[in-house]
Amino acid sequence: MEAANRGASEAGGINIGFNVSLPMEQNDNPFITRELDFEFHYFFMRKFWFVYLAKAIVVFPGGFGTLDEFFEVLTLIQTQKTRKRIPIVLFGKDFWGDALNLEALVRHGTVSAGDLDLYFETDSVDEAFDHIVSSLTEHALDRPGGFM
Repeated sequence: MEAANRGASEAGGINIGFNVSLPMEQNDNPFITRELDFEFHYFFMRKFWFVYLAKAIVVFPGGFGTLDEFFEVLTLIQTQKTRKRIPIVLFGKDFWGDALNLEALVRHGTVSAGDLDLYFETDSVDEAFDHIVSSLTEHALDRPGGFM
């Protein structure tokens, strides 16, 4: 998440940091807007606020925590436990192609083929941007009362 915070900070924007206290790592990064730097003890609370505030999610290559957050949001959207449709972009096709084989879930009948449309894979910043803008325009702007 530091890269996103750094980019926003260097562009003069404000940004938020949701840290979780871990015994072996996880210090807040220096690019978080100080008054928006939050520390959580439990992962589930961090994820709740993460999803509650998110308008779009871009997932870069990562480990178990990244996968946990990706699947949590995907499940919430798939099961309609969140009322908003959050555009999800998996950035880095080679990595995600190696790390995930979600088409196998369709073949084995554990998810439907349409569930694979809940995220978008790309290597292009422009494609990611266009997907997010298109999705937000379709699913958020036409709904009175916002995107929650």
